[in-house]
Amino acid sequence: MGIDHQIAVTADLKLSDTKVVTMVEAVNLALHRAMQEDENVVVLGEDVATNGGVFRATVDLKDRYGCKRVMDTPLAESLIAGISVGMATQGLRPVAEMQFMGFIYAAVEHMISHAARMRNRTRGRLSCPMVLRAPYGGGIHAPEHHSESTEALFAHIPGLRVVIPSSPTRAYGLLLSAIADPDPVVFLEPKRIYRMARQEIRDNGEGLPLDTCFTLRTGRDISLISWGAMMHETLAAAQALERLGIDAEVIDVATISPLDMETICTSVEKTGRAVVVQEAARQCGLASEISANISERCLLHLQAPVQRVTGYDTPMPYFSNEQLYMPSVDDILAAVKNCLEFA
Repeated sequence: MGIDHQIAVTADLKLSDTKVVTMVEAVNLALHRAMQEDENVVVLGEDVATNGGVFRATVDLKDRYGCKRVMDTPLAESLIAGISVGMATQGLRPVAEMQFMGFIYAAVEHMISHAARMRNRTRGRLSCPMVLRAPYGGGIHAPEHHSESTEALFAHIPGLRVVIPSSPTRAYGLLLSAIADPDPVVFLEPKRIYRMARQEIRDNGEGLPLDTCFTLRTGRDISLISWGAMMHETLAAAQALERLGIDAEVIDVATISPLDMETICTSVEKTGRAVVVQEAARQCGLASEISANISERCLLHLQAPVQRVTGYDTPMPYFSNEQLYMPSVDDILAAVKNCLEFA
């Protein structure tokens, strides 16, 4: 083979590895890549095999890897989580899907009492390398129990890592790292942005770091901190502020447990002001935890109290009132105004 032909083949391979995809397609790419590279990775859940999942995140996996590695389960979330814990302790790497986060509560007992404690309980003899995936959050006009944002329930539990991507590139890289992690990961996918935008992804099997915030935009006047689907409104607010001459730094938390407070505090120490945005209800949410940490660690750098922009302490309403519940760009801008005008 001549050198020119070798270069052409290499270029073709690189081009074929690059895809422009939505977030749900990025999840699918990551699952394909993980299953291709590690035969111990298995996928299970309701309708994930024959139908490819309710959002088509697992489409084509069964055709490629067979029914022994891609398994449709009964409608029994407790069973799905329990089987996954058993698989994980015996050398497999299960990736279990909950169809919606509102159905995840039956799996909580296994995740808290067994998955999260396995390494500690066995003094390191066993670990539990499993991923529990779930579409979560509102914004798609779904019925009751389909729009919850209860990530704080899992973030409270020692031994569980909780990861929430906000874009196709982060969904791909963070899911690969979650599957490779030796301990249990709850991987929450904001379904409102499953197909909102496309990004170019190099399908090269490279993961992104867990337990790390991503600084999406640098700024000097105020820090805007969020995760998941709310990054869309947070970035839009930063762009609106730029037109007003206000330079906002934007932080994507990404891994909400454990929290990367070093990155957040470095940003707040620079800007002196912070607004934390979450879709979830206000009481005992992650915005409260981040705000408390900022107040404890950065008090002498703050020029104004930390502001929280959140949902309400009510169940997510039905679709006719859904948008009234969810934080908006205007809500974020109002919180920024409070920060900047604090005397």
